[in-house]
Amino acid sequence: MSTEENKRLVRRFYREIDEGNVDAMDDLVAEDYKDHSPPPFPGFAPGREGLKQAFRLFWDATPGTHDIEDQIAEGDRVVTRLTARGVHEGDLPGIPATGRPLTMTGTVIHRIEDGKLAEKWSNKDELGFLQQLGVISPPGAAPE
Repeated sequence: MSTEENKRLVRRFYREIDEGNVDAMDDLVAEDYKDHSPPPFPGFAPGREGLKQAFRLFWDATPGTHDIEDQIAEGDRVVTRLTARGVHEGDLPGIPATGRPLTMTGTVIHRIEDGKLAEKWSNKDELGFLQQLGVISPPGAAPE
């Protein structure tokens, strides 16, 4: 695949997430998908099935959207800088629903193999995410 096709694949991945279409993962993600930066909650299966489990958890708890701010591709890698927005409508493990709006930025690297997402590395603002949920107080603020 060309770098432009790889970028389109990653953009479609985020579009399908935003639409809640977990079944699309079978077309977009390799069965032995490797997430080098998994969600901070234990218990997900390995591979594509684990990604689908995480998808369902976050879709149910924090439905929202992803805005792609920048995207760069070279060879079999696509780097995407994005902003995710949602509302904490459902429980996350150990974190009851708050109803609060959420915004989280991140940079994600996907490796594409045979037309599917094969690996992922990411840096996300998990500290800001937990502060928005009230799990961790911002510096200088009283605990909630």
